[in-house]
Amino acid sequence: MDLAIAVVVLAAQSAPFILTVREADPVTGYTLGQYLPVLGLALPLIWRRRAPLAVLAAVTAAAGAYLLNDPDTAPQPIPYALLIAIYTVAAYGSRRTRAWALALLVASAGTQLAGLVLNTPSADTTVRALVMYVAAWAMGRATANRHTYARQLERDKRREAERAVERERAAIARDMHDVLGHAISLMVVQAEAGPLTVRPDPGRAEAAFDAIAASGREAMEQLRRLLGMLGTSAPGAPPTAARIEALVHSVDRAGQRTTLTVHGTPRPLPADADAAAYRIVQEALTNAVKHARATAVAVELDWRHDPLVIAVTDDGRGHTGGSGHGLIGIRERAAACGGSASFGPGPDGRGFTVTVHLTGAAL
Repeated sequence: MDLAIAVVVLAAQSAPFILTVREADPVTGYTLGQYLPVLGLALPLIWRRRAPLAVLAAVTAAAGAYLLNDPDTAPQPIPYALLIAIYTVAAYGSRRTRAWALALLVASAGTQLAGLVLNTPSADTTVRALVMYVAAWAMGRATANRHTYARQLERDKRREAERAVERERAAIARDMHDVLGHAISLMVVQAEAGPLTVRPDPGRAEAAFDAIAASGREAMEQLRRLLGMLGTSAPGAPPTAARIEALVHSVDRAGQRTTLTVHGTPRPLPADADAAAYRIVQEALTNAVKHARATAVAVELDWRHDPLVIAVTDDGRGHTGGSGHGLIGIRERAAACGGSASFGPGPDGRGFTVTVHLTGAAL
């Protein structure tokens, strides 16, 4: 591109030597000495972006040499090469380079103004040149600012992509924690109850082992789906609010008395809120089984208002003062869906209640 620019400038600077007649000697025409500064104006532009300050100095010197024969030389109303060199320094030069370039241009402008006082160039030529120099500098700075803005956007986009990957990893880790925590908690409860019922109640013991197998299959299905999200496919049914009933039934079948009450008519939810509703109930049930040692858990879904209200109440020991990672996960899931979560004692002061509001309209 720089070579092409140099060729175009060379052609433009050479045109007056071809299209005009030398007034001082119409027969012989312009001399080689008068034309050599044209080469000094055009050829340095090949290196304009690699050495912008050196090119500007070379072009400025060549322009001065060109004007030494004025008015005998070919008329050149537009200093193409000098404008391009000024633009290049302003657009691609460092701060130090631009400072030196400004000093050079100020000195050159001072020379032109001094010549104007001595009546060497005409006033309109001097003013036109100064206006073009300022315009070329302004255009170069505008280009530099645009490039800086584009690089900043690219950096912001890259950082946002990195943050999105981190959020996705955190979400997958949280899902795996919920899936494994829920399944393993149910398996432990069922396995502990199994030996106590093998002899007195073989049927109940068999049901407990069936429940262990069902919990394992459910966990494997959801883990395959989570791992599929890291690959090219995501097999298995995704967690949704519609599957909460099956979730409650699986916990109840495992021997943990669990009930589900639904108020109002279920309605479609955005995908992330739909998954969050399932995971929140799953984590609350896991906490009730694993930590609270509850004997009964009640799950309520209230669809009568927006937001959807989820309440999970158990009759266990309440908050045991642990780290509460599960409760933190519930709060984060609710906040990600534009909702909120609160925790506290049950209605009669015993047990523990998890209450979550999921605002589908806010998504």
